[in-house]
Amino acid sequence: MIRPPLARAPRLPPRQQRLQEVRAPPPQIRCRDTSIHNTFMFGDMKGVYAVLKDPAMVNALMETVHEEMVWAPEMGMWTLSSKVKQTSGLRLAASRGHTACVEELLFRGAEVNADPGGNTALHDACIGGHSDCVQLLLSHGAEPEVLAADGSAPLHLCTSAQSFHCAKLLLEGGADINVRSRESRLTPLHVAAQRGLEEHIELFLSHGADVLATNREGETPLNAACSGAERPSEAGRYRRVIQKLLDAGANPQTAGRKQHTPLHNACTNCCSRIVDVLLQHGARADVENSAGYTPMDCLLQVVEDYPTQESEAIARSLLNYGAKPVSPKVLKRLTFYPDVLGVMLNSYTSIPPCEWLDSPSPDTLPQEHLPFFCSVRQWSGQPRSLQHLCRCALRQHLGARCYLAVCNLDIPGSVRDYLLLCNNGTLQ
Repeated sequence: MIRPPLARAPRLPPRQQRLQEVRAPPPQIRCRDTSIHNTFMFGDMKGVYAVLKDPAMVNALMETVHEEMVWAPEMGMWTLSSKVKQTSGLRLAASRGHTACVEELLFRGAEVNADPGGNTALHDACIGGHSDCVQLLLSHGAEPEVLAADGSAPLHLCTSAQSFHCAKLLLEGGADINVRSRESRLTPLHVAAQRGLEEHIELFLSHGADVLATNREGETPLNAACSGAERPSEAGRYRRVIQKLLDAGANPQTAGRKQHTPLHNACTNCCSRIVDVLLQHGARADVENSAGYTPMDCLLQVVEDYPTQESEAIARSLLNYGAKPVSPKVLKRLTFYPDVLGVMLNSYTSIPPCEWLDSPSPDTLPQEHLPFFCSVRQWSGQPRSLQHLCRCALRQHLGARCYLAVCNLDIPGSVRDYLLLCNNGTLQ
């Protein structure tokens, strides 16, 4: 009896052949092999194929051991302790943006929402700003709102300019624009404002981000932006972010639990352009925080930290929007900052006794400032000119409306500057 020839199976493309070879993964295993760890971290596809010949390696826990010094109270001494950190091949590949490696792992059944060590691969891809990996993970069912062990959603981790497209993909994938972090209650808008990310701010606002949302400390994204503007070189970028938030309805008078307003933060960072924007939108120049400090107090506390900034411009703006003249006792700390001191003294109807002027010797003061200090000594305790008294009376009458009212007067520019304390550091 002649048997018919066996039917030959059709030839499959290489990827489909690999799919038939994929079996149900065995129980999860732990791997501490540094070479395997590096294979996924550096996206070595030849090495990846070799490692994944064992299906159990698809979802293997990658463990690294770090030695740390910890205090042992029962022994009364520091001891060396081993700390194990966990991750996965998918997390390692996604964190470095190795798209081909991520795709291969997902194809072989990697658990897309697994979070060994506290983060998912989606979290790691967003941290690195790897939008191709984010798109790939989302298309394989990654949860766009899953919280990491520290309570952060993927949108909270889009903290760099490179992560803009990641944020956009997350929102297109259904992520909640107002998702809160677990403990701090931050929204993505808080985070983007703190980092001064202009494109992120525009994106989030266009998707309905709540500009009035408060975190656990009662602070809004506007508070976050004003506190984040610490570097003078970034002041312009933060000013544009703050302007966008104000245009979207942010309230510059909203204070956190410590009654610290955005204006307090801007003065602490010595940002004159941001101070002006806040004042123009209704920030109060005379409000006190829970410690009793006004924005002017915050400014004077950091003058020494920002010697090259326009501290006198900020002081002038605050006074022109209703800030009260500081206590004479505070003037002593301005001895080495004549420009700021001049603005302050011109807000007094009379210059108080300045015994503290004897503390700096002429040798320690710049020569260009000596005439100013001579005039201060001359006017100390003496009545000011009638012109100056009229200026003070008008400014007191206008109060917080001083700047806007004077700018709307049909008067010569020199008179306007005089009323607004633009005296170039001289006493008048």
